[in-house]
This record gives sequence, C-alpha cells and structure tokens, in this order.
Amino acid sequence: MKLRICMIGKPKLEFARVGLEVYAGRLHRYTKLDLVHLKEGTQVQEGQRLLEASEGYRRVVLDERGQLVDTLAFKARLEAWEMGSEKGVAFLIGGAEGHAQAVRDRADWLLALSQLTLQHELALVVLLEQLYRVETLKKGEPYHR
Repeated sequence: MKLRICMIGKPKLEFARVGLEVYAGRLHRYTKLDLVHLKEGTQVQEGQRLLEASEGYRRVVLDERGQLVDTLAFKARLEAWEMGSEKGVAFLIGGAEGHAQAVRDRADWLLALSQLTLQHELALVVLLEQLYRVETLKKGEPYHR
C-alpha cells in the first residue's frame, strides 16, 4: 500500500531533516512513500492544499484532539485498509496554526500522536518512526523490540 505524507512547509530544523532522511530511507525498503511539501499560507489555504494533495487516498489527519492508539492498534488500522485494497493512505500534517475544521471533517481518521501539541516537524519524525516500526512488525523483524 502506498503511503503519502502531506505536510505544510519543508523541515527547517536539523533534527527533522536528519530524521526524515533516516526513516524515509528505511521505509523505502518496505513500501512506496511519497513526501509532499506544501506551501504555507492561511489555515484555510493550507487546508485546501492538504485536501487536494490527498485526493483519492484514505486521509489520516494528525491532530492532538484525535484518537490516541498504541503501535499495535495503528498497525491493525493500516493493515485493515491494506487488505481492503485501498490505493493508499495520506497522512496530513498541518502548519503552525493546525488544521482547518474542513480538513478534520474530511478525515477518515483523526489520529493523535500525543495529547501534547507537537511542532509539525517533530510530528513528522514521530510519524515516520511509527510507520517504520509498523512495517518491521508486519515483517516480523527485530526493530520493534
């Protein structure tokens, strides 16, 4: 199943650039991963760009008000979509102002990585690490231990 991560802006912080490089590189061994960096703007403009970039995909909107799950539940949700022959899953990471309500309304799943509000570059690294962890679990590889 194809994974797409749509985020506002490009990582500017060094830790995020390195984390993105490390985990995106690892994920490419398991699945097709598209990283889509979108132009910053107003919350409404950013929301429209995120929705357009994720058209045709299951939408997972990262939001601190979303559902908190553990890694195994995250894996189960992704596997269920994969077994349902979905084209792919798009993870939407908003900008500094978060997501417009229109984006949350069009989500297939509102997912919280934490109850804390995470800076969007940090959220990207956490998401990539969890996606990699899920892939190693699916293959029975030792990273997840």
